[in-house]
Amino acid sequence: MEIHGSSFSSFKSYFNALRDTPRRLARRAGSVSTTFDETSGVRFRYGGKMRKSLRWYDLICFGVGGMVGAGVFVTTGTASHDKAGPAVVLSYVIAGFCALLSAFCYTEFAVHMPVAGGAFSYIRVTFGEFTAFLTGANLIMDYVFSNAAVARSFTTYLGTAIGVSAESKWRITISSLPKGFNQIDFIAVVVISILTIIICYSTRESSLLNMILTALHILFIMFVIIMGFWKGDSKNFTTPSDPSHPSGFFPFGAPGVFNGATLVYLSYIGYDAVSTLAEEVKNPVTDIPIGVTGSVILVTVLYCLMATSMSMLLPYDLINPEAPFSGAFTIKGNGWKWVSNVIGVGASFGILTSLLVAMLGQARYLCVIGRSNVVPIWFAKVHPKTSTPVNASMFLGIFTAAIALFTDLDVLLNLVSIGTLFVFFMVANAVIYRRYVSNDTRSPWPTVSFLLSFSFTSVIFTLLWWVVPGGTPKVFVLGVCSMVAIGLVVLFNYAVPQARKPDFWGVPLMPWIPCVSIFLDIFLLGNLDGPSYIRFAVFSALVVVVYFVYSVHASFDAEEERVLSQKSDESIDVEDLTSIGPKVQKEATLFA
Repeated sequence: MEIHGSSFSSFKSYFNALRDTPRRLARRAGSVSTTFDETSGVRFRYGGKMRKSLRWYDLICFGVGGMVGAGVFVTTGTASHDKAGPAVVLSYVIAGFCALLSAFCYTEFAVHMPVAGGAFSYIRVTFGEFTAFLTGANLIMDYVFSNAAVARSFTTYLGTAIGVSAESKWRITISSLPKGFNQIDFIAVVVISILTIIICYSTRESSLLNMILTALHILFIMFVIIMGFWKGDSKNFTTPSDPSHPSGFFPFGAPGVFNGATLVYLSYIGYDAVSTLAEEVKNPVTDIPIGVTGSVILVTVLYCLMATSMSMLLPYDLINPEAPFSGAFTIKGNGWKWVSNVIGVGASFGILTSLLVAMLGQARYLCVIGRSNVVPIWFAKVHPKTSTPVNASMFLGIFTAAIALFTDLDVLLNLVSIGTLFVFFMVANAVIYRRYVSNDTRSPWPTVSFLLSFSFTSVIFTLLWWVVPGGTPKVFVLGVCSMVAIGLVVLFNYAVPQARKPDFWGVPLMPWIPCVSIFLDIFLLGNLDGPSYIRFAVFSALVVVVYFVYSVHASFDAEEERVLSQKSDESIDVEDLTSIGPKVQKEATLFA
């Protein structure tokens, strides 16, 4: 693996670099990349560019495939049985609305800056190198853990599909290892290995495979929906099996609907991977908005139909939280047990599509982080024949397979959500900052003060919602917090004009939509458990250490060598400049 730069040429050089860390941190931690460097300049230094081969329908299929995985077959049951009852349908509507707002923020960046780096690049051009590295590292780790968990769940659902117990037949238990890490799953490793080879070979072929698997998965979903409407009964929307349990469409009231939304929102995580494919899209200006928002809307419709189907099959208090659909047909009688096997087949296809999309996304994140020199540039290499980030794909594939081999699903899922929601929160803040702050003409402090005040108000509201017992005082204080938050947005919108307008596509109703997204991300973070926050704190601390001992020095060396600031020796493709807009073209001209 290549290590470049004078800081790592010898132990003496590295020791001197460590002594110089404070000065280097002051110079590099807050350094902001340029849009031109992200979109064109830096790509040609490390192995060329990725082939533009995707259209809007590819992005929609990637978005649907990334979101509609096995999660909906589990979260729907828990949300209905424990949180919202039959009103889980509205929980999915709320969660889908939240996802759409966040998708708008991603889309504005992706259209203006069509690069493979996704949230890492967006935050790097807005808040600087250190914040981007912290965000990107957490997101990659969440991808790895999530993909390992999904791969292990494939073994379980495949066993369900053919009527075999995966625990006893396909996994090897080693009693000398601690619980949660003692079941060896070779099938998960094989699945990850095959998908890694596919995504290394070609993005175009990966898209075709994803289309096929997604189409098959949607057919199975439609089968589940039709069976639910056929065998279900509308009275289950309002009548529980036990009269002593709360009844009606809202058995747990409005709070239950919102609590359910926080749980099912995790079923939407996956659309952000679509933004990492922006560099490979033929026409980013039109294809990205259609692909990202279209996939979120389509998935919301499918989720609502599935939730309605499940609520008709059984009263909410009889739904199995862990296996709502297959459990429902098991209760219906032996004559319908075969439907559980069919659901297992459909879930298996869903797992493969979500895993494929996520592995594509994680490799492109690491590739662009490598381009920024904060990790070894070996990860940034794009293969000249396949036009894919082979090094990043292979490294993360091996890493994911190693974790999936022995780590239990429950252990992994406890580590995933907080990092992803943190990234969504950062992107929503970044899109406001980019719209209202210009480094040449405006002070950032009015915008920074607004973002901090609004986030603080959202945190107070969230703590009151989740921690304080119900009652009139709670409702009053929540109302006051809501009015303060709305007042902050109104005041900011009136007092601070926008510094720049998007050339092609921008978030509508600025700054309202990103602010709602910020609030909802904080609100959802408040529903996560303690171990998730411990994981986030420990891993974030580790990331900070890595940045101090390696990344800041590698980045500093690259700047000293003028790798990050000089014009690329390669000529800039005209297609790149025509796809990134007149403002970036002007910036490219200045750099030339």
